[in-house]
Parts: sequence; structure tokens; C-alpha cells
Amino acid sequence: MNNPDFKDPRRIDQRKDLPPLNERIRDKEIRVIDENGNQLGILQTKEALNIAFEKGLDILLVQPDSVPPVARILDYGKFKFEQEKKVREAKKKQHVMDVKEIKMRYKIEEHDYLVKLKSAQKFLSDGDKIKVSIMLKGREFQHANLAIELLNRLADNLNEFAIIDKEAKMEGKSVIMILSPNPHKVKKPTIVIRNENNAQDEDE
Repeated sequence: MNNPDFKDPRRIDQRKDLPPLNERIRDKEIRVIDENGNQLGILQTKEALNIAFEKGLDILLVQPDSVPPVARILDYGKFKFEQEKKVREAKKKQHVMDVKEIKMRYKIEEHDYLVKLKSAQKFLSDGDKIKVSIMLKGREFQHANLAIELLNRLADNLNEFAIIDKEAKMEGKSVIMILSPNPHKVKKPTIVIRNENNAQDEDE
């Protein structure tokens, strides 16, 4: 036979996640601020609830750890909507830092090099990291030093826009360099880093 008073310790009490609102306020006395921001002083919780309910409003603990706790009379539905709206607007203003990849050949033509340079400047100005790679094939490995020199030239040309995260060096069959945006040259704030290969391939 089930005991109605028995509480299973494995069962999560969902009430803990609910806001300290209205009848869920367990304190006997609270310091109350009305809907206009006026201080009503320290009141019995029952009295504060009556004041809020007479106005068709709610009462929410905003500083539960204060002595006594501080509560505000408000329209909780409207308050919740405004809070969610602020979160949505903040997310819209966030910029996600991508890791863009630019691929080149070590025998790149000057015009093509300038195109890559311009793309790199744009990525960095937008607040994104860039991974620059030069793949070597066959006898090209003998000229790895030329690939490293090319990436060092690129880093020097991007000096105003970038900070070197990883200097140019051989990794497997490629020479790789990673640059981060100079925070003083970024158009948007960077919030989160997401690794993603958006590659610009150099036609062979």
C-alpha cells in the first residue's frame, strides 16, 4: 500500500526551479517595493500579498538572501516577457567567432596573393580567426622554406589586424599558420569560438 506522506529521495522536486513568487514565498516578513519603485517598508508576507492581489499584480522575491528578503510588486507575466526579450536581443548582438581557412599555393601569383590578403583582412576585421595553409606535393617539400616565408609575409602584411596564435610551420603535408583578430581592429565583439572550415581554395 502506498504511503502518501512518503517522499522518494530519487524524485526531483520541480518546485525548486520555480521562481519565489506569491504563495511560494516562505518568509514571514519581507521588505516590499511597489510597482512604481516606492519603498513600502517591512511587511508581513500575507499583508504584502494582499496589497499585490488587490492591484491584480504579483509579488516576487528579488533579493532572497537579504535580511529581511526584498520583494517587488509587479506584473510577473509582463516581467518574464521583458526578461526573455532582453535575452533574445543580447543573443542577436553576439558575434560567433568562426575559424576561417584560407588555402594557398607557395607559387601564388601576386594578384592572387593580394586577393587572399584582402579576404584575410575582412575575416579578421569581422572578429574571426583565420587558419592559413599551404599544401605541398611531391618535390614541393624541398621548398617548404618558401611556403613558410610566404606565410610569414602574410602575417607581416596583416600585422595591424592580427595576432599570431600559431607561427607558420610544417604539419604533415602542409605548412600552417593561425592568426587571431586584433581586438582593437574588430568591428564586432567576439563571444564564442566555433571551429568551422570555410575554405578559400587556390586554383592549381
